[in-house]
Amino acid sequence: MLIDLHTHTHPLSHDSLLSPDGLMEAAKAANLDAVCLTEHDFFWDPIEVTALEKRHKFLVIPGIEVNTEDGHIVAFGLERFVYGMHRMHELARMAAEHGAVMIAAHPYRRQLPFELRHDSPAADRRSDWTGALDRAAANQAYQHVTAMETHNGRGSDRENSFSAELAARLGLPAVAASDAHERKDIGRCATEFQRNITSLQDLITEVKARRFKPAVLRPQATEPP
Repeated sequence: MLIDLHTHTHPLSHDSLLSPDGLMEAAKAANLDAVCLTEHDFFWDPIEVTALEKRHKFLVIPGIEVNTEDGHIVAFGLERFVYGMHRMHELARMAAEHGAVMIAAHPYRRQLPFELRHDSPAADRRSDWTGALDRAAANQAYQHVTAMETHNGRGSDRENSFSAELAARLGLPAVAASDAHERKDIGRCATEFQRNITSLQDLITEVKARRFKPAVLRPQATEPP
């Protein structure tokens, strides 16, 4: 089944233009089987999640995207935001205590240099690229995640290629997610799970078991400069 593991809605994510109902409608139109609500440093009320599910007759799984000092982490299985989550070792400790699972979101951010341009000499580009990968691979946050988002629906081909190479180097399985902030983002990519998922706990179990693969459903039309 196809699940979008990383989405944002307004107003809980201040930078999103997507309403929760708009997300549900777009996900169903894109033939997804479920979506995960992963607002920035904010948890949905479980009662509201259930109401959204019932209203649309569509599986909704709550999570969170935590902005840590070492990058953004999508987590499933935690219940409330606690001060200290921005420190990766604290977030990892909380996740272990609650049996939660963590995924590294858009790992190219903060790690792939902006100055790495296509018009640079090939040897320089490769050297810069390799150096960026070396630095990213040394990020201790990745010792605590179960998977890495190697295809982000809002990332460029170059950015997602960087994430894919990083995941391969670290031996982490790959997921894909829209990181939706607008309706047009939904359906670009998702993660295909081998087994049926009907709940948050099912999702946690299947992520830990690594029974999934990324699915690019609608490639980006253009490559940012």
